[in-house]
Amino acid sequence: MDQKIIEEGKSAAITSYILIIGVLIALSMNSENKNKFASFHIRQGLGLTLTFITLGISISYFENIMVAAPMWIFISVLTIYGIFTAAKGEVTPLPLLGKWFQKWFSNF
Repeated sequence: MDQKIIEEGKSAAITSYILIIGVLIALSMNSENKNKFASFHIRQGLGLTLTFITLGISISYFENIMVAAPMWIFISVLTIYGIFTAAKGEVTPLPLLGKWFQKWFSNF
């Protein structure tokens, strides 16, 4: 991918990893001039946000820190990984789920 495209989309890409609200902000930042780099990371951030919501709803019934802590660690590690790959200008999917996010949200 061209370095110019990466630099133009870097702020939207990093913003997309802020859970829930960051995806919406990044989508609006990328709405006029579609940037391939930003779109890739927006799909990753959207998938991560939906995973967070789904796991959060599922785990909330247990009300136990031993169940909730691994979810928070999992989401936090993936979020930090995504932010660092976006900041470095890399187009690397998130571990475990990233390739599926690219398939499922290919319209974004």
